[in-house]
Amino acid sequence: MESTRRLAVAGATGLIGSQVVRIARAAGHEVVALSRSGGVDLTEPDSIGDRLDGVDAVIDVTRSPAMDEQEAVDFFTTVAANLGAEARAAGVARTVVLSIVGVDRSQDYGWYVATLAHERATRQHAPGARVLRATQFHEFPGQVLERSRQGDRALIMDMPTQPVASVEVARMLVELATDDGDGDVDLAGPRRESLVDLVRRLVGLRGEDVAVEAVPAAASMASGSVLPGPDAVIRGVDWDTWAREAVAPAARPRDDEER
Repeated sequence: MESTRRLAVAGATGLIGSQVVRIARAAGHEVVALSRSGGVDLTEPDSIGDRLDGVDAVIDVTRSPAMDEQEAVDFFTTVAANLGAEARAAGVARTVVLSIVGVDRSQDYGWYVATLAHERATRQHAPGARVLRATQFHEFPGQVLERSRQGDRALIMDMPTQPVASVEVARMLVELATDDGDGDVDLAGPRRESLVDLVRRLVGLRGEDVAVEAVPAAASMASGSVLPGPDAVIRGVDWDTWAREAVAPAARPRDDEER
């Protein structure tokens, strides 16, 4: 494939999408950013317009604004159908969608039901579909903490995880969009962890007074369904190394004073 590509990024302003945009541009690729803030509502097919003209690959890192299972399923399948139809009409050759390691083994958890529906809809509608399944990001403990906090308590799912740096996810998405391969990839970080322990360490780094209590996770996740298999690609630093750089500086008080 040519070294310079024209890439459309759906969900371009989110945690992963913004890093995809930065990495792709730094590599010399042209980026077409698709986001609500840029005037594109991917649930409305007419909103895409001619933005995919001349695009070589679409990278879909969209995220449902709703956590409810059916609402998320409806969002993901609608976006995948609209993006896929517009990509085919524009002659786009490839689509890369972000998913989660073990999602097919975790169908007793609503968000993962929706994520698998996203995968399947992308394979059904999009040209040249490839799937990147990643483990939870290093930011995940913080996201879970915010969602689960009840005053000075936080109820956290008791489950193993092998988190990966989100920047490595973004890098891999760009690679899959621009290389000569055609297969799916699983991506994970280097070290297995307990989600409850990660949240406790995060609270300690932040200096917050929060009691972190373990609660049962979905049975599949508690038994390790979201851990990577032997064929997964392992990249990036472990959570503690990431946290020392990303969390500790943010936790220091400022004069004027986050899966």
